[in-house]
Amino acid sequence: MTTHDTRWWQHGIVYQIYPRSFQDTDGDGIGDLAGIVSRLDYLSWLGVDAIWLSPVFPSPMKDFGYDISDFCAIHPIFGTLDEFDRLVTEAHRRGMRLILDYVPNHTSDQHPWFQASRSSRDDPKRDWYIWRDPGPDGGPPNNWLSTFGGSGWEFDEATGQYYYHAFLKEQPDLNWRDPEVVRAMHDALRFWLDRGVDGFRVDVLWHLIKDDRFRDNPINPEWRPGHDPYQRLVPVYTTDRPEVLDVVAGLRSVVDEYDDRLLIGEIYLPLERLVAYYGTDLEGVHLPFNFQLVEAPWHARSLARMIEDYEEALPPGGWPNWVLGNHDKPRIASRVGTAQARVAAMMLLTLRGTPTMYYGDEIGMHDVPIPPDRIQDPFEKNVPGLGLGRDPQRTPMQWEPGRAAGFSTAEPWLPVPGDADTVNVATQEQAPDSMLALYRNLVALRRGEPALNRGSFVRIEAEGDVLVYLREHEGRCFAVLLNLGDEPHEAHGVPAGAVVLSTGLDRSGEPVEGTVSLHAGEGLIVEVGRRGR
Repeated sequence: MTTHDTRWWQHGIVYQIYPRSFQDTDGDGIGDLAGIVSRLDYLSWLGVDAIWLSPVFPSPMKDFGYDISDFCAIHPIFGTLDEFDRLVTEAHRRGMRLILDYVPNHTSDQHPWFQASRSSRDDPKRDWYIWRDPGPDGGPPNNWLSTFGGSGWEFDEATGQYYYHAFLKEQPDLNWRDPEVVRAMHDALRFWLDRGVDGFRVDVLWHLIKDDRFRDNPINPEWRPGHDPYQRLVPVYTTDRPEVLDVVAGLRSVVDEYDDRLLIGEIYLPLERLVAYYGTDLEGVHLPFNFQLVEAPWHARSLARMIEDYEEALPPGGWPNWVLGNHDKPRIASRVGTAQARVAAMMLLTLRGTPTMYYGDEIGMHDVPIPPDRIQDPFEKNVPGLGLGRDPQRTPMQWEPGRAAGFSTAEPWLPVPGDADTVNVATQEQAPDSMLALYRNLVALRRGEPALNRGSFVRIEAEGDVLVYLREHEGRCFAVLLNLGDEPHEAHGVPAGAVVLSTGLDRSGEPVEGTVSLHAGEGLIVEVGRRGR
């Protein structure tokens, strides 16, 4: 598919910011909105088109902002609504869009809605949450589990019923079958859209509707001791229910009341279910987040098959997207190593579809070991020792050498690694062959070439550790050659042209044709038909 007229979120690049860890300006060791404003010039220099913020709303911070006590305000730890408005204005002034997290599955147990709901079985907001009588044995109503460990049901002594929480017990699930909940949550979207927000990333979108008969989830026959305890059951009745697509269409209808806004869905599902969230006639989310690269085996053939299967599964008119990392998954440099992280960057920014970058990946940040006394993540605290904690990939952005890597004048909320004196923005800005230089060159090339930001995709080869594909648009063509191995390899069938960018930033202008030698962990972008130096 070749698209001649694309919208900003199709040809653009999204950059995810974890606000607690981007830049602290008030000396409390936690990032804030003013800190993001202070770094907008860096993001503009990098060349990204949109920034997406993880939650900045009032919250007791049991799950670091994903337990929201007010959907229409800013947590004082991050700043004020005035400072948020300034962020929107300053981002727009630089030609960047702003995307917010939207967390519709649950609230904090401190939210006034839940406080009212739990106050009495007769309260008007009782049905805003999912309440059930105890089971026949006096225990939970069924076997539903919490993603963060243990039962998904919490008993409320005052009213003698259980409420359901897919995550922490401090995060009771909203009942999206209740029309008043739908209206209230739609109004929360409008509150931010009215302030100029350009779109939303919808948290755990596939969780929003639960089985109305409250049937037990079936046992997962592949589960073994030592695995994530949540995966002991197959969540057939707690996630991806058929009715959820109606909820998604409702969210989209609100966003479509405003011009040129974006709706992204966080969805961890098999491919055939993922693409269903584009909706009938594309009336679902614009971009169901495609996380396949986040956990894919790093082999050319498997990646090639994954890419082609994804392209084939897209509904007519559905726009693809790719993600390398986020605040919930290990960083790409830790998953595949520093050399292959460069190859991964080239892949992310040359595949067809919208790429989402994660802060710090552009300088090669890796997962940071967290001492036991510094652990913050409730997932690690509830299910320790299984490597499920998310603190390592949420550590502060590394801006410069020295104390706290330029993130804060105080002790940061999570530790900064020892290599931050070299793995940082200031140092890499001065190094012409740095990871940051590679990202900036990739971003600039992608932004300037329609073949790369909206053109068609054609695979040439996936042999051994080498993946080769073409991007084409209106007569311009680029071949992308990626060596995913740790040994030198050759790529075959490469059209005649010249290298315009290499992961080592050292082969530009080199003529190529037919068989091309690739160093270990090297990627090349070749402009087909261009004459070499």
